[in-house]
Amino acid sequence: MNNSKFRGVGTAMITPFKDNGEVDYDALKSLIQYQLNNGTDYFVVMGTTSEYVTLDKQEQRKVLDFFIEQNANCLPIVLGIGGNCTKSVTDEIKSTDLTGIDAILSVTPYYNKPSQEGIYQHYKAVSEASPLPIIMYNVPGRTGVNMTSCTTLRLQAEFANLIAIKEASGNISQVDYILRDKRDDFMVISGEDNLSYIMALMGCSGVISVSSNAFPKQMSEMINAALDMDVEKAREIQKSLLEITDLLFAEGNPVGVKAALCHKGIVKNNLRLPLVTSTQCLYDKISEQIKKYDL
Repeated sequence: MNNSKFRGVGTAMITPFKDNGEVDYDALKSLIQYQLNNGTDYFVVMGTTSEYVTLDKQEQRKVLDFFIEQNANCLPIVLGIGGNCTKSVTDEIKSTDLTGIDAILSVTPYYNKPSQEGIYQHYKAVSEASPLPIIMYNVPGRTGVNMTSCTTLRLQAEFANLIAIKEASGNISQVDYILRDKRDDFMVISGEDNLSYIMALMGCSGVISVSSNAFPKQMSEMINAALDMDVEKAREIQKSLLEITDLLFAEGNPVGVKAALCHKGIVKNNLRLPLVTSTQCLYDKISEQIKKYDL
């Protein structure tokens, strides 16, 4: 199985909204083109950053179809399909038209906090239901449960279509255990923007990034430098992104990155409840960093 298409920077795409709350397809077209022109390696659609939980099923499908059309087979597309009911996730995988999709990103079950055996059985069922490769997603800060390195390694050893994990635990030791003991073709992808260059130097395959919505060129250059072991170049770019990346998450995601994109004139600064736009203070700090480092 060729996993190299998921090396580098995958952008966890936002969904732009108009002032009236409708999806802004003109802005989405501009954002997709911005990504295509600035080094992004693949798209991640309908992940947490997309506010997909505030889109109804018809909107989700329309946005996905728009991505497929606008992308025109230029970059791989990863589709988020996850949840905390295993049967619902497997049913959705089986019933979704996956034409034009290259892989599925599936988060560990959230809220109900399953045991490690429960997480294992969940991904076993997802693996058996999926005709496409799967990128597992460990993000305990959102789900309330951490998938340990032992569980990740058990899963990747038993199911060939589990091709990668997006690791957003922030636990570098946990990541290192996976890197040491994984099969050769299994990929570890950073899910933490400010740890991504360190994780790439450790042997990870890149990042699925929020900040690359606004700064795809810088993220791509940094990750490629790290993957090439050009530590000095990667570190210099990281220095310019360090503070703004923290600011992007200061009031939740995608609040900050939408503020940054609004400053750059790519989308309007609109979200759907329960998320609200950034405070003016945060917006000003983000704008200041963009100007300071010419981002």
